[in-house]
Amino acid sequence: MKARLSLLYFLQFGVWGCYLTSFGQFLGSGGIGGRIAWFYAAIGIVSIITPSLLGRLADRIGRPERLLGICHLTAAAVMLAMWRYGMTHPQLNFSVFYPLYLLFLALYMPTMALANTASFGLLNQNGHNTVTSFPSIRIWGTVGFVAAMWFVNSAYWIDGTFGFSFSDNGAAGHSRFQYNAMQLLCSGIMGILTSLYSFSLPSLKPSANCPVDVLSDRVSLKDSVIAMFGKREIGVFLIFVMLSGVCLQISNGFVTPFITHFSGFAEYADSFASGNATMLFSLSQISEAVCILLVGISLKWKGIRYVYAIGLLAWSLRFLMLGVGNPGDGLWLLVGSMLVYGLAFNFITIAGHLYIQQVAPTNMKGFAQGLMMFMSNGIGATFGTIAAGSIVNKWCHWEMSGNSGSGAQMRLFMGDWTYPWCIFAAYAFIVMLLWLLFFRKNRLTANVR
Repeated sequence: MKARLSLLYFLQFGVWGCYLTSFGQFLGSGGIGGRIAWFYAAIGIVSIITPSLLGRLADRIGRPERLLGICHLTAAAVMLAMWRYGMTHPQLNFSVFYPLYLLFLALYMPTMALANTASFGLLNQNGHNTVTSFPSIRIWGTVGFVAAMWFVNSAYWIDGTFGFSFSDNGAAGHSRFQYNAMQLLCSGIMGILTSLYSFSLPSLKPSANCPVDVLSDRVSLKDSVIAMFGKREIGVFLIFVMLSGVCLQISNGFVTPFITHFSGFAEYADSFASGNATMLFSLSQISEAVCILLVGISLKWKGIRYVYAIGLLAWSLRFLMLGVGNPGDGLWLLVGSMLVYGLAFNFITIAGHLYIQQVAPTNMKGFAQGLMMFMSNGIGATFGTIAAGSIVNKWCHWEMSGNSGSGAQMRLFMGDWTYPWCIFAAYAFIVMLLWLLFFRKNRLTANVR
């Protein structure tokens, strides 16, 4: 069962890895780069509604693995429509492309919580402990994400020829999937594969997720929310989940355009880092894969209070190192920012999912997973990312710039990036201090089942 769930996460996150970190550069090339923040805030907009509702539906019908397959299949169809539009419209129309993306996310984002709910239920059904088993399963999601990133970073299709390149020099370099709509085709194909695999998973018995008599309890959505926030420990935790939710989307939305913009400077134009931003970013996911194995151990040793604080500190360090790094003598700072991502992501997101699985009432575990998505990727990411986009746009703007190696021009996000990154670093650090001040519980997660 652990092997089957590992493959599920490999495919699940491969869908996202095909486009998420390179999407910003594609939007810039399509002429709507000034609205990157709105596309990454879209993750939050749809997370306000669909994950918690479908999580609640999964609790009611007790079949999260089937809902997972349906969501992936329909999301893949929309992603393929986005690819077709991108291929036929070099200059993207925001009023057409953005609604399509919202629809894709409305169908895809619930799969995050549904995959967790199905995995926890199937692990319990087969006698496994979630704290000790889940991290080694979830790590394959990171492997899938990295594999997809490496593929779109290097693969190109030009004049009927398929190949791989690590250089921006020549037509092939600028035709790599990380710069164009082909990344969306890769994501759509991965979505279809994930859907088919989800339908092949074993049926989840109601008792594996919650008792049959609880499933018949028709508690209103309002009462469910009140029940979750009614416990101070859970309520404070969810508020900080909201405050920290913006960090991940800032990273996903702006790191790749930031690294690529160094191609506009003569001293960095031919550097490996500036021409392979997606691959450099993949060091973050490799770090995530390594550090995920520390989550269960750290929770047992220090508890959620200190683990979450370390995650926020890591976000602050990541943003600070991006602000002072460059592909030349500051390359070690860019690499360092990628390496601390493993702690930043896992000690916030993975530890948070394990914690909420423990403290949520038995009949609300699927709803609780969706509610956490609502607070982090929903409210937090929506308003936080829009605000972050305004900060970036204050100091940076898209413009055509030449590449010293090939002479070709491409649209780059030029400007003084130091100020935005330092502002984001200060924000994460302040949230960490507030967390330590207001969250006093330090519950261990060793007994989560």
